[in-house]
Formats: sequence, C-alpha cells, structure tokens
Amino acid sequence: MADIVDYTVTDELAAKIEKLIDGAKKQTVTQINTIMVQTYYEIGQMIVESEQQGEIRAGYGKQVLKRLSEKLNGKFGKGFSVDNLENMRRFYLTYSGKISETASRNSEAEKSETLSRISGKPNFTLSWSHYVFLMRIDNPAERSFYETETIREHWSLRELKRQFNSALYERLALSKDKQAILDMAKRGIIVRSPEDIVKDPYILEFLGLPEETKYSESTLEQKIIDKLQMFLLELGKGYTFVGRQVRLTFDEKHFYCDLVFFNRLLQCFVLIDLKIGEITHQDLGQMQMYVHYYDRHIKLPTENPTIGIVLCKKKDDTLVELTLPEDNTQIFASKYQTILPNKEELTRLLDEKIGGSEGAGDE
Repeated sequence: MADIVDYTVTDELAAKIEKLIDGAKKQTVTQINTIMVQTYYEIGQMIVESEQQGEIRAGYGKQVLKRLSEKLNGKFGKGFSVDNLENMRRFYLTYSGKISETASRNSEAEKSETLSRISGKPNFTLSWSHYVFLMRIDNPAERSFYETETIREHWSLRELKRQFNSALYERLALSKDKQAILDMAKRGIIVRSPEDIVKDPYILEFLGLPEETKYSESTLEQKIIDKLQMFLLELGKGYTFVGRQVRLTFDEKHFYCDLVFFNRLLQCFVLIDLKIGEITHQDLGQMQMYVHYYDRHIKLPTENPTIGIVLCKKKDDTLVELTLPEDNTQIFASKYQTILPNKEELTRLLDEKIGGSEGAGDE
C-alpha cells in the first residue's frame, strides 16, 4: 500500500521554503547594493586623495578622470563614465564632511551640526541613485532631512523626488522655529502633537487638476480616492484610511464628512472636509461639530481627541484665527494646491525666516 502524502503539510513546507529563499534574495540584493555604494565612496576617496597629492588643476583633473574611465570600463565594462566618476568624487566629499564648494544657507557651525556623518566610515543604506539625487541638494540640513525620511519611510527614488519637488522641507520648516528646523534636519519628522501632522499648503499635483480648471468638491474627492496612495504619502506619517462620506446622525439629521482617517502615531481620528473655494466661518463651525461628535460618540476612551482639517482653495488667516478658540489644538485650516509650489520662493521665505531669527537673537 502506497504511503499517503499529506499535501497540506507539503504545501505549508513549500511556502515556508519559498519565503526563506525570497528573503535571502532580497537580503543579497541589499548587501550587494550596500557594498557597491561603499565601494563608490572609497573610489571617490581615492580620486580626491590623488588630486590632493598631485595638486591637480581642474582641467587636468578632467583628463585624469577620462583616462581612468577608459581603464576601468575596459576592465569592468560600463559603469565608470567620467560623469559617474565625478559623482563618486563628489559623493566622498559630501558624505565625509570635506566638501567645501557646497553653497549653503547655514553658518559653518550649523553645517557641522546638521551633517549626519562627520567622522568615520558612513553607513550607506540607500541605493546609488538615491545618493546621486541627494548630492544635488546643496543645503546640508535639507539633504540630511530628505535622507533621514527616505530611510525611515522607505521612499523609492520617485517618491523622494516628488517630496523634494513639492518642497516638503520648506513647507514644514516655515512653521517651525530655528531650533526645531535644526532638529528636523537631524531627526526627520517627529510626530508629538497635532501640529506635527498638519501641513499648509498640501500639494496635490498628482491629481492632475490644472490650477484654473473648475471642478466640484465631489470631483476633488473622487480624484483623491483614485490616487489614495499618493494622498496618504502627502498627508504624512501614520495615516490609515477609514472612509469617505462618513455619515454622522443625530436628531434625525444626517451630515457627511468627506474623508476620515486614523493616525496611528497620535492615536486619533483625523477628519478632512474639502472646500473648492475660500473658507468661511461656517465651514470651521461645521468641522467643530464633526470633531465634537467623534470625540463624544466614536472615539474610544484610550484614544486621543479627534483632529479636524478643512482643506480649502483659499483662506483668510484672520478669519480662521478669530473663529477658532485661542487654545485650539484640534481644528485646522490648510490650503491645497494642484500644481507644484515655487520652491525658489519658499526657499527665499525660509532664508528670511532664519535670517530674521538670527538678527532677533543678536540684538
């Protein structure tokens, strides 16, 4: 009599082995990437040390890289173009803390404070493509911020570029004092309070809605649902989607909140209402009602107070300030843009903010 095979056990064993092999492959790819990036760093170091020993002039240095490129490509194939060798050189200068030509808004003291790796061998965890992009960010504080967030949030190169192009660093920094900006550069986004998860403005260029195009609130909402993954990325850390057009009922009256999320880091619900025009005090009052309803009827005793965000096309800061309580920590009004912001203008505003705070401290 033939032995009876327990196919369930066999299938479970096969699944475990497949998972082990897949994990080993991913680990191998990660290790290869780390070794490759570390090798590029050391090649850059060799090039820089060779330049220093020979006091190579810029023009002559290019010829050296051209000759070096020919030799290495002849031996190892593609991958060692003059441009790539120059990237390796700059990579070493940037991440060893030795770079001198970097244009920065920070003082020398701040440079040394915000550079993440001043001494010893750096520990590289991102891909070479990530580092090539990060090297192009002149401000060390800004570069450190995007590197930290990319590692922490596992951003792809595409996601990193999108966050940079949407001026995430400047948008967050403009709402903070100077010390908070330095902390953010070194540690990334730290979520401790409702203010830490709210942006102004939110950038929704991924929806594909031109700035001057007329559309309804329902169209805006549907576009967000269609691009929910991108919207969650723009919202920031810790968000999970709960629902759309969530009904709130009392006294036989029905109200509908456009979007409801839960933030795991703050352990609270986040309600979002969409307004395609300028915000009114009625909009803020309605959001207060929604927030009170959730606090009194929906949230658990172990959860924190609900946050409400009215996302509008235009807003009057004075109206918002006079409508909301002085000690308000739950209701926020933020603008949204359907095109990428003017990064240069935000950078200028941040320069003025930092410069102004330095001047105030010197008096």
